[in-house]
Amino acid sequence: MTLSDFISQQREVFLRAHPQSKALSEKASAWRGGVPMHWMRDWATPFPIFVKFASGAKLTDVDGVTYDDFCLGDTPSMFGHARSELAAAIAEQMAQGVGYMLPMPLTNVVGDLLRERFGMDKWQVATTASDANRAVIRWCRAITGRDQILVFDGCYHGMVEDCFVALYDGVAANKKGLIGQIHDQTQTTTVIPFNDLPALEAALATGDIAAVLAEPVMTNCGMIRPDAGYLEALRELCTRHGALLVMDETHTLSSAPGGYCLVHGLKPDMFVVGKAIAGGIPAAVWGVTPEVGARMDEAQARIGPGQSGIGTTLSGNALVMRAIHTVLTQIATQPAYDHMLSGAEYLVAGLNRVIAGLPWCTVHVGARVELVFAPQPPRNAEEMRRFLDHDLLDAFHLFLINRGVLIAPFHNMMLISPQTETEGIDRLVDAVDAFAHQYREFS
Repeated sequence: MTLSDFISQQREVFLRAHPQSKALSEKASAWRGGVPMHWMRDWATPFPIFVKFASGAKLTDVDGVTYDDFCLGDTPSMFGHARSELAAAIAEQMAQGVGYMLPMPLTNVVGDLLRERFGMDKWQVATTASDANRAVIRWCRAITGRDQILVFDGCYHGMVEDCFVALYDGVAANKKGLIGQIHDQTQTTTVIPFNDLPALEAALATGDIAAVLAEPVMTNCGMIRPDAGYLEALRELCTRHGALLVMDETHTLSSAPGGYCLVHGLKPDMFVVGKAIAGGIPAAVWGVTPEVGARMDEAQARIGPGQSGIGTTLSGNALVMRAIHTVLTQIATQPAYDHMLSGAEYLVAGLNRVIAGLPWCTVHVGARVELVFAPQPPRNAEEMRRFLDHDLLDAFHLFLINRGVLIAPFHNMMLISPQTETEGIDRLVDAVDAFAHQYREFS
C-alpha cells in the first residue's frame, strides 16, 4: 500500500464514523470556510470534528466518539477541560459583573501572585498573548530608542506583524501567505536561525536591536530545544549590547509552575504568558523587572500624555482576574505539575520504545512532547522544515484520530494535563505503535 492509498483509506474510515460532523459542516455556510476561525480547518480531517463536550483530558464529538485529548486546545486547556474550580469561580463572578473598567480587591491579590510565581516586579494584563507581545515590542522601542527587534526563524508569537518574517534560503523576507501585508517587516525586524551563536553575536553587535523576542524552547515549527549554554549566551549578549530580552512562555509554561525561565535560572527583562494562564478564558499577562519598570516610567514621562495605543477595554476585566486567580491558586499547583511531568516522562519512554529502529525521534520539554519524523532533533527551523513531510503528517494525524486520539494539528505536539490518565497515554503509545507498523509497509 502506498502512502496515498493509506490516506484515502483513513479518510473513508473517518467519513463513516462522523456523519453528524459532516452534516453540520455542510450547514455551516454562515462562517467563512465553514468555521468561526480558520485554524479549525487545519486538521488532517476532510471536515472539522464538531465537539459535543469535553471534560478532563477527554473530548466527545457529536457522533459520540470520545478521544484522549493531547492537543488541549493547543495549550489553553493545558490543565484540563471543564475544571470545576474554574466553572464555580466564573459563575460567581458573572453574578457580580464582568466589565467595570476598574480594579477590584482581587486585582491586588492576582498581581502579588504573579510577582511571587514568576519573579517579575510589575505586571500588565492583555486579552491574548498576541496583544501582550505587541505591547511589549512597543515598550521596548520606546525604552531603548531603537527600531529593530530580533526574532528567530520559525517563530510564532501570535498575530504580531513584526514577527511574520522568515529565512528563505538564508534570506530574510515577509512570511509567505501573509494576508494584506503592505509593509516590509524586514526593515525593522531582524531574523536569524535559532542556536546560531555567531549569527546572534553579529546581529546584536550592530547596536540597533531594541529587543530579542524568543521562546526559551521553540514550539511552533516543531519543538526545538536550545543548545547547551545558548540561552545563557543570549542573556549575556543582550546585556552587553543594550537589548532587552523578552521571553514568551505561552507554551513553555508547561515546564514548571513558574515556567521554563524560572526553573532553569534564566533572567529575562520581560516575560509574557497567555493561553493557559486563565484556564482558557482569553487572557495573557506580561511582567517586567524593576529596572525595566523604571525605564518605562521614564519613557512615559518623555512621551507625555495621550493615547498609548496599548490595551483594550476588555483587558484585565473582572472575569479574567477571577480566572487567573483560580488557576494560580487551585489549578496550576505543584502536585498538578508533578503529575504532568511524570506523565510526559512516561509518554517519552513509551514512544521511544515503539519507534526504535525508525528514523524518528522525540523532543521533550516539561509536559510537552513532540514526535519528529527526523533521525535526530533538529536544531533550527531550516533543519526542521527538511523533515516536514505533509503527507506523512496527514496520514499520522488521521490514523490517530481514527483510533480516538487527538494531538495538536500543526505538527506532532502532545501535551500532558493534570487530568491525563496513564491508560490514555498507553492508548496514544499503542496508536503510534500501530502507525509505525503501517509506516514500515509503505515506506
